[in-house]
This record gives sequence, C-alpha cells and structure tokens, in this order.
Amino acid sequence: MVSAVLATAACGGGAPASDQSTPQAGAGVQINGAGATFPYPIYSKWFAEYNALHPDVRINYQSIGSGGGIRQLTNRTVFFGATDGPMTDDQLKAAPSPVLHFPTVLGAVVPIYNVPGVQGDLQFSGAVLADIYLGKIQKWNDPALVKLNPSAKLPATDITVVHRSDGSGTTFIFVDFLSKVSPAFKDKVGVATSVNWPVGVGGKGNEGVSGLVTQTPASIGYVELIYARQTNTAYGAVQNAAGAFVKASNESVTAAAAEAAANMPADFRVSITNAPGANAYPIASFTWMLLFENADDKVQSAAMFNFLKWALTDGQKAATELGYAALPPAVVTLEQAALARVKVS
Repeated sequence: MVSAVLATAACGGGAPASDQSTPQAGAGVQINGAGATFPYPIYSKWFAEYNALHPDVRINYQSIGSGGGIRQLTNRTVFFGATDGPMTDDQLKAAPSPVLHFPTVLGAVVPIYNVPGVQGDLQFSGAVLADIYLGKIQKWNDPALVKLNPSAKLPATDITVVHRSDGSGTTFIFVDFLSKVSPAFKDKVGVATSVNWPVGVGGKGNEGVSGLVTQTPASIGYVELIYARQTNTAYGAVQNAAGAFVKASNESVTAAAAEAAANMPADFRVSITNAPGANAYPIASFTWMLLFENADDKVQSAAMFNFLKWALTDGQKAATELGYAALPPAVVTLEQAALARVKVS
C-alpha cells in the first residue's frame, strides 16, 4: 500500500455564498463513491483539501478498481464512480439513467520490474511487452530484450509476469496500448478492464501489483506512475509511435494528450495510448469521474457539481505534485461547459 495516501478520504464541498452562478449544496452532505485505484492518491488529497475549505460536505471514496466502480454506480450503491477505462456503450445502456464522464487528471501506466543485478533503466517496445504478457518471451535474456538493452546484463532467469487480478482501468490502459501495437495480443487478449491473461500471477489493485513485483525477483508488472515512484520501484522507458523510447513524466503525458485535447469527443470517452509525437509517452490516459446526469438526490448532485468546478481549476495544482499531469486548458473549458448537464434542481 502506498503510505502517502489514506485508506479513506473525506472532503467538504459547497460553493461560496457569493457565487450566485453555482448551485448550493445543503449543509451536512455526505457522498459516497468508489472505483479506480489509478487516481486514488490525487482523489484522497483533493477530498481532504476540499473538506478543509468547505466542511459542510464529506466525500468518501473506496479504491476498489474501475470495474467495481462502474458496477457500484450502475447498482446505485454509490453516488459517483471512477474509472480509467471509459464505460462501453453496453455498460452505458445497462445503467439505470444517463451517465456523464468527466476527465479529472492525466496519468501514465509504467512497466515496473525487479531484475537483480540490472543497473539503470530498461527499454521496452510495445511488441516485446505484448510477447512477455502472451508468454512468448519467457526469460530476461531473450534476444528481443537484449537487442533493446545491449548494455544491460540481463540474466538467464525466467520472467515472473504480474498483472491485475481485479477489474481495472490500469489494465484497460495497458491492454489498450498493447492491442494497438500487437495484432496477436489484440486477438488473444483484447481490450477490457478485466481480461483472461495467458500467463502470470495476479495482484489486487496497483498496490498489489507493486507489492508482488517488489517482493519477487525477476518479475515484471504494470502500475500507475505514482505507485512506482512512491515505492521506489524501477520502471522502464517505452517506445512510442514515433519510434522514440520515452519515460513517463508529466511532460511526456501532457504531450500524449495534446492531440486528444484538440479533437475531444463530446462525451469525453477517448483513448490517448500510442499517441503521435516524438515526446509523447505511449501508455497514458485520462481518468474519469462518473456521475448520473439526473440523479435523484439533487443536494448531492449540487455538491459534486461544486467539487468538480474546484477540481478542474484550483485542484489541478496538486496533480503535478503527485506525479499526474494536469488537464490541458482546452479540456477544462469543455468540461466546465459540460457540467451544465448535471441536474442540480
């Protein structure tokens, strides 16, 4: 578990009395949400900071994975969900009423590894990562890995493959990228928040995958960037669509979002994996909060409206501190307009 975040988070909300254009949330509002582990650190920080500013509303969030967040929202057991993989058309149809997607920050999924004796960063292509997760590449000194890392002393040991065991937006982002660069991976595994892995062992949450890799020599896994940074786990550079090997950073994730920001669909459901551009990190994604357009509880709707207005503006300042990339200004402008669709009365 990442020590820098709490097991639960609470926040308060409500617009200042002087803001006549913002719906008012009533006093003493408590809101429950659940979903992705990918944005959990930033959501925890946001909810706590917002609570300090507006103690009349508390927001509780359970980090259970994107699949669980979508299910709980659909079943109305939480007021809002969170996901790193946008809901599919079938999932939207299964929801009891229309669901809106609101991108909150940008993040990156990175290949983490624990290879004793290896110094420095390893480089991976999408094709090599796909073949590792298909079970085609089984040893660290496989010629394909040696070719990408000629100066590394890769051992002749078996690779222990680690993946998510739960429905996960982190998985969605990772397999979305691998399916774009490997037809074999797309055919055998495909793209979803939960897939049938040909090989490997599963860990629950980004925390579980990070923990397994840290504890298992000669292993490889995939996690959100912040989990690699906060656990000091080695993570590699990945070859992008322009052929450059790029490590995940705020700048390289922002570069990946540049084209999407200029061509954002109205519902904000967009993939930015394998984005064009020499500086773009190829396994990057928005992460979304999910709200019913016309929820029964308008007090909670007003509170979430106010919170999102804050998160899209002042809240973005905390994103880079935690290893996320802030939303492009053009996307923020589009979302502020889309917030009008949330019925608050």
